[in-house]
Amino acid sequence: MTKRLSPETIAAQAGGAVDPVTGAIIPPIHLATTFERDPDNQYRRGYVYSRPDTPLTRQIEDVLCELEHGARALLVGSGMSAATAAFLALERPAHLVAPNVMYWGLKKWLAEDAPSYGIRTTFVDATDLEAIRVAIEPGTTRMVWLESPANPLWGVTDIAAAAALAHEAGAILAVDSTIATPVLTQPISLGADVVMHSATKYLNGHSDVLAGALVFARADAYADRAARFRSMVGTVIGPMEASLLLRGMRTLHLRVRHQCRSALQVARHFDGHARLEETLYPGLPGDPGHAVAARQMVGGFGGMLSIRVKGGETAAIRAAANLKVWKRATSLGGVESLVEHRASVEGPGTPCPTDLLRLSVGLEDPADLIADLEQALVANT
Repeated sequence: MTKRLSPETIAAQAGGAVDPVTGAIIPPIHLATTFERDPDNQYRRGYVYSRPDTPLTRQIEDVLCELEHGARALLVGSGMSAATAAFLALERPAHLVAPNVMYWGLKKWLAEDAPSYGIRTTFVDATDLEAIRVAIEPGTTRMVWLESPANPLWGVTDIAAAAALAHEAGAILAVDSTIATPVLTQPISLGADVVMHSATKYLNGHSDVLAGALVFARADAYADRAARFRSMVGTVIGPMEASLLLRGMRTLHLRVRHQCRSALQVARHFDGHARLEETLYPGLPGDPGHAVAARQMVGGFGGMLSIRVKGGETAAIRAAANLKVWKRATSLGGVESLVEHRASVEGPGTPCPTDLLRLSVGLEDPADLIADLEQALVANT
């Protein structure tokens, strides 16, 4: 029996496909929007039009299925497109259970836009399994949505336990695994029914592509509805963007492991720092989610952390302004290190403390990142 290839090999070789016409080991970019019929009016080559999918889209989806141990994947134009497709593919009326702390843009969509589509959401502390259990409405709840670690406080949810709660009530479990990536966690192996990635972030890793993905545990009617949504609404990713994404995915394991090591080094340095109220990172032994993270995140705790600056909002914003190596920009998961004052972005109603700076650790020397943060905090005083 042939030995299953390791995830590193699958990602580095983009699934191992070689172009059958030229022998190229890098797949060609097909810019065509339409494809020729066979003489008998059939489409035996498998492609009709580029709105449902493209050759590169299928190759990336195959790689994602291998990395996430899924049965089917869908690649779309952004993380928000992926997440909303997951919700809109549910049978309605639908009740969801989702975290109080999660990506703010998606939380706003669930709170403000989803009700008009027959989707109602109860937001809970998703690190508390009892809170999830109480919020589930058997027979009405269609989905429990998790984000672990959860942006930007990095709370961790026990995915296997949450899956058991959802399935007991006849609901599916979906996990936004953007931060963990398939390098650290495969939620489907822990019982999840669908995994979402904002592929803009770590999967691409170079801050030059918008993309999102869903990976399904089963190729079932729910996955079919999500695929129909992509085709009808036209959220498929373009061929140039797909090519850049596939190139980025080839170095996924190297990047994420380096970022995990650097983030842990930064977190350890600033844990208990005199100029900080708190350092939030699941890799720290004192973090509330550390034990669960150590069990379900294999090989690292992610490249994201947050710090809370003494002196409140003004001091936090001033510290960000003093940084030279870290770049003040939104997004995360790229090769460059980014800092953001999240409360300013999220606005009224945010659960994010106003003294918090979110840090996305890139590929720079961690000593340079630490020194830059130190000088920024000193310049505050």
